[in-house]
Amino acid sequence: MGIPLIQQIKIARYILGKKLSGQKRYPLAMMLEPLFQCNLACAGCGKIDHPKEILQKRMSVEDALRAVDECDAPVVSIPGGEPLIHKELPQIVQGIIAREKFVYLCTNAILLPKHIDEYTPSPYFTWSIHLDGLKERHDASVCLDGVFDKAVAAIELALSRGFRVTINCTLFNNEKPEEIAEFFDFAMALGIEGITVSPGYSYQHAPRQDVFLARSESKQLFRDVFRLGKTRRSKWVFNQSSMFLDFIAGNQSYQCTPWSNPTYNIFGWQRPCYLLVDEGYASSYKELMEDTAWDKYGVGVNPKCDNCMAHCGFEGTAVDDTFAHPLKAAHVATFGPRTDGAMAPDLPVRYGDLADATAIRIPVSAIRRRDAASGVDAGR
Repeated sequence: MGIPLIQQIKIARYILGKKLSGQKRYPLAMMLEPLFQCNLACAGCGKIDHPKEILQKRMSVEDALRAVDECDAPVVSIPGGEPLIHKELPQIVQGIIAREKFVYLCTNAILLPKHIDEYTPSPYFTWSIHLDGLKERHDASVCLDGVFDKAVAAIELALSRGFRVTINCTLFNNEKPEEIAEFFDFAMALGIEGITVSPGYSYQHAPRQDVFLARSESKQLFRDVFRLGKTRRSKWVFNQSSMFLDFIAGNQSYQCTPWSNPTYNIFGWQRPCYLLVDEGYASSYKELMEDTAWDKYGVGVNPKCDNCMAHCGFEGTAVDDTFAHPLKAAHVATFGPRTDGAMAPDLPVRYGDLADATAIRIPVSAIRRRDAASGVDAGR
């Protein structure tokens, strides 16, 4: 796992403290979105579908740090939009580091060379560079030629300055396992700390809907990729728990834990998670945790969640399973995810009959396709 020992120890101590106190729901990582504006318009992004006056809004330093204090998660991930557009982002980052929280600044890296001198290398700070594949694939994903070369140059620059650097990679439809394996080899050869990988979530507001993977396709794709990694003896390091990797390879039947990765943005605390953008907001973290109808979300519980396998929904579940079953987790960490044999079954559908499904505007045909792929009977 591509996480430094100091970070592993501090997070483990934090989790143990929560468990010993009997707290059921607690944050593992916080998503802090200081703006929605971006300098790209990626095909699979649902975060920039806002009117101009919203895209021009910026979160204040005071609001950002107050939210960090409210949540008190040990890790703060800063996505967007493109965070480096925010003129006061260095002050926000400095304030989070001063609180000894681990910051992952997620960026497409186009603006990184211009702003790199505004940041200082620290064990608590990591550049998380967006790369979805090698040159042709990545540039197609972000809908602009030349971005891959700029991102790679930015990675090399940041590494030369002594920064921690990871890449975050989202996999979409029509991916070829061989190309992904080649990309992972390339990324590790750059000298990065690790890879954060996730199947894309089908944002309702994304400009294209044909780019997203269904749940069964995601599992098979990751199995094929991990199998190639073992065959090639590739030394891939992932910035994620081994049990999450086992989950996306189809070996674990996990339910998401959206409270483990709460999101704060210019509208407030987003219910229930980073990915569902139309479910409303809470005015405080306390209100988010206490008044959100958590039981109304999840695989088999809400059709909007059924194809999601994203790390921001399931990494917390995987970490919880790691603590509950350390021997199982150690086996997966040692030998990697299983890449053959039967997959773990999907969770059963519990959101009522087909009439209920159509009432919330989810096509019946989509439910039947999902059930056919997973072997779940829609009538249950």
